[in-house]
Parts: sequence; structure tokens; C-alpha cells
Amino acid sequence: MNFWRSLVGKLWITIICLVGSVLIFLGLFLLPYINRNFAAHESTEIKHLFTYTCIVGFLLTTFFALFLFTKITQPMQLLIQAANAIREGRYDTRLSLVTSDEIGELAKTFNHMSTELEATIRSLNEEKNHLSSVLRSMSDAVFTFDRSGQIILTNPPAQSLLDIWEKLEWQGRDLEEFGASVPEPLLPLFHTVMDRGEDVGDYIHVKKGSWSVQMAPLYTDNAIRGAVAVLRDITEEVKLEKMRSDFVANVSHEIRTPLSMMQGYSEALLDGMAGSPEESEELVQVIHDESLRMGRLVKDLLDLARMEAGHTDMYRQEVDVNELIERVHRKFTVRSKERGLTLDYYESDQHLLLPEADEDRLEQVLTNLLDNAFRHTPSGKKVTIAADQIRGERNELIRIRIKDEGVGIASEDLPYIFDRFYKADKARVRGEDKGTGLGLAIVRNIVEAHGGSVSAASVLGEGTEFTILLPISIKTRQGSVTSL
Repeated sequence: MNFWRSLVGKLWITIICLVGSVLIFLGLFLLPYINRNFAAHESTEIKHLFTYTCIVGFLLTTFFALFLFTKITQPMQLLIQAANAIREGRYDTRLSLVTSDEIGELAKTFNHMSTELEATIRSLNEEKNHLSSVLRSMSDAVFTFDRSGQIILTNPPAQSLLDIWEKLEWQGRDLEEFGASVPEPLLPLFHTVMDRGEDVGDYIHVKKGSWSVQMAPLYTDNAIRGAVAVLRDITEEVKLEKMRSDFVANVSHEIRTPLSMMQGYSEALLDGMAGSPEESEELVQVIHDESLRMGRLVKDLLDLARMEAGHTDMYRQEVDVNELIERVHRKFTVRSKERGLTLDYYESDQHLLLPEADEDRLEQVLTNLLDNAFRHTPSGKKVTIAADQIRGERNELIRIRIKDEGVGIASEDLPYIFDRFYKADKARVRGEDKGTGLGLAIVRNIVEAHGGSVSAASVLGEGTEFTILLPISIKTRQGSVTSL
């Protein structure tokens, strides 16, 4: 700091000016008086004394100024430097002044203030970091808006959601403004919060996604300054709820049909509507068939529930796929003749061997697929089975293909044919031997339990081909496994 601009410098200049004014005044009025009333030698001595007094006065004034500079100005400069350091963010700055005067008390107060300020800032930073970590770790999307609707804060899930929504087409909305202001699905809730000043909640649906939204106002001095919104993705919950309701409806329908037939035919028997033993036997046979059908439905439901819960009992052993397919082929040969179908098996020259597989479960897979092919293929057509070994991306695979020449499956139905109770075309299931709607779902679960995959390709009017890929070296999903 410039000495002349300091407090001590200004005080020293003021004292010098005062002393100088006094001396000038004395020089103008006192010296003529001395010359008139004193002898020459006495006048000279008095003048010398006056000069010495002026010199001593100036020296004492300068010494006093330097003393004040040491005791006041330098501590004040240190205090100013420390205050500037605090202003720049160096909150660990402290003063080392040890005096018993007011400046010492000021230094102690400053150090105490710095300590408290540092603790407060540290606490605020920790709270900010904690809040930031909480927001980053949340799976829910969090948006914060100001009063004008501009986005001022988002967490990673919210930013990802914004990126997805920006790619959609919104009527009357500029894409450049979309990512900076309230997204279109949240606008009604935002206006409600700003108008009412209270928490609101609702469900929004964008394309195939569903979200639960909770929005609350943000206050500053009892004035609404914005809003915060929390979005929870409930798409899977909505799908599961729909699957549950569809499952209940489908089970009710599948069970109600055989129950109605059993009730109707049993009432006919009780009322004596059968006019001959043959008619009575026919009615009893229908009741028996429907009871068997209901039993198959319940058994399939229990098996499927156990598989999807990961409690499938797998008795793993070495399985010869050629022998397995040959046995299934012989079992269905008689049935194919009864239906007027041709069942061909193209046996591979390769030795197809699975080191760890459940032979009974794989036979159930082939049985379900062949049963499905027979029911959907008209008389005079052909069903073929083929198996070979191919090289996959990571390991060797055994590929089993079952192809029919039936009516085929529409392309829009193909993604759903492995769902429970899904029937692409109920009208094409002919005859009385109707399925339970669970066969393909069971096929998928068994194949996946073996670490494989199943897919379908179809052309309407030409037929359908199911392809099973089973890895020879597998890592099965978790379940109940029993090895022989």
C-alpha cells in the first residue's frame, strides 16, 4: 500500500502541516519582536534555539508517524490481505497478530469469523456433493425448472429421457427449445403447480413408455420460484399388470370352455336326453375328453410357472440327439398317417451329442412343436424334421429344424407366438384337439434352460419353420439341476 494514501501517512502530513503553520506564524511575528527587544548576540542564540526546536519537532513527528505505521497501518494491511484472500475463496486464511489492543481483538474476531465461514462452506459443499451423489445414483428421472419453465438441473436418467424425447416429433414445439424448457408431456402438470402452488401427481404415456410423475413447487421467501419433478419408469409394471390381467382372462376363458361342455353334457345325461346307450357313451366320452383337456391345461400352467420361477428340475445326462429325434419320429408316424400328413426326418451323418441335457425335456420340446405343426397343417401336406451341427459365434451348436406346410403365421404375430395363451389365428385350429395355448411358451423356457434359443420364420399360405439352437458346451441359467 502507498504510504501517503494510508491513514498514518495522511495523519503525518496533517501534523507536519500544523507544525509548519505554527512555526511560520512564530517566524513572522516572533522574530521581528526578538530583533527589536534583544541584543544581537541574544537574538542569534534565540534564532538558533528556534531552528533546533523546528528540527526536533519534525524528527519527533516523523518518528511518531513511523511508530503509528508499525502499530496500525501494517496490521491493517495484513487484515486487508486476509480479507481479500477470503474473498478469493481461500477460507483457511488466518491472521497471526498478537497484540492486546483493538487491532488484536479485531484479528481474533477475524480468525473466528474465518473458522466459522470455512466450516459453513465445507458443510455446504458436503451437502451439495451428497445431494449430487443422491441425484446421480437415483434410478428415477429428476427435473428442476425455474418459474419461466427453463430446465436448470437434471440427473443422468432425466438427461437420457430428454435425449429420447427430443428424437420424437412434437406438434408445435421447436426442437431447439425442447431440451431447454419443460418437456411437452410435463407441461400440463407444470402449469398446474405454478397456478395452484401445491404438489400434483399423474401418469404420462409416451409411445410405449409409461411414467409416474410427482411434481412439487419450489419456494423462496414464500414466492414460487420453480418446480421439481420426479419421474419413475413404470413401463414394466404396466406390462406386467396387463400380462396379469390377460393371464387371468385367458385362464378363465380356457377353463370355462371345458367346464361349460362338461356341465352341459352331464346335465343332458341327468335329464335322460340320451336316447340310446351309444349316445350316452358319446356324451360320457366328451366329458372325459374335456376333463383330460382341463387336466393338461392345469399341468401346463404348473410346469410353466415352475420354469419361469427358475425351479425347473433338469436331469442332465449325455443325450444322443439322433436317437432322440428318431424316437419322436416313430411316435408321430402313426398320427401323421391318421391325419393324412407326410412326416419326413432327414437324419444327419454327423454324430449329434449333447454332453449335458435333459432328454425328457427335449422330447417334450419336439413333441410340442410337432403337435403344433400337425394341428396347423392340412391333409396332404408335409412336415419335416432335420438336425445338424453348425459353428456359432462362440461355440459349436446343434440345430434342430421342424418345418410344416401349413397356413403360416402373419409377420405381426411372430414376435408374440411364444407368449402364454397367444394364438395368432384361433380359426385355423381345426378339429377337437385344441391346444392349451401354453405349448410354445413351455418350449421357449425349456430351450433357454439348456442355454439355447428358439425362433420361428413363417410365410402366410406356405408354412412355418421353427429352429432350435442348443450349444454343446453350455452355461445354463440358474435352476434346480439334478445330474445322473
